[in-house]
Amino acid sequence: MIEESALFGGENPSTIDGKGRTCIPVKFRDSLVNLSGDERFIITKAAPVDLGDGTFGRGLSIYPLSEWHIIKKKILANEGGFTSVQLNSIKRQVINPAEECIADKLGRVLVPSSLRAHAGLEREIWFVGMGPRFDIWSKESYSRVNAQDEKNFPLESEALAALGI
Repeated sequence: MIEESALFGGENPSTIDGKGRTCIPVKFRDSLVNLSGDERFIITKAAPVDLGDGTFGRGLSIYPLSEWHIIKKKILANEGGFTSVQLNSIKRQVINPAEECIADKLGRVLVPSSLRAHAGLEREIWFVGMGPRFDIWSKESYSRVNAQDEKNFPLESEALAALGI
């Protein structure tokens, strides 16, 4: 179980420069260290979000190194019970493009160019806390993902009410 102080939460607008450098929000950097005692992390493709119009929202996910090792082990052991086609897709989409990174003393990180291109990161971006990880989205993609999330939101759900929402 992950300590609550180490969970990633919140939405943080930011920018990425022409060389692919961005600054990880301080509270996310602090959580990276609190979670694993290590400033290293993994950046990879996020699970695609079906936008409902035949297209997909593409972002990036950042995992603390210790969390990534657990996830990778579960994927490789096929703990999700995926078909071989699905499992190979997960490997190609999530494991293969993963890069180990570390922020400099100012919190800047160089996002690998292939991942930057995949997510369409050009200038304005969003860092989005997702519990044990955080995501990076282009401003445009995050706006579209949010619009689709509103359509997918479980209105008048007993399960949602049980969560206190």
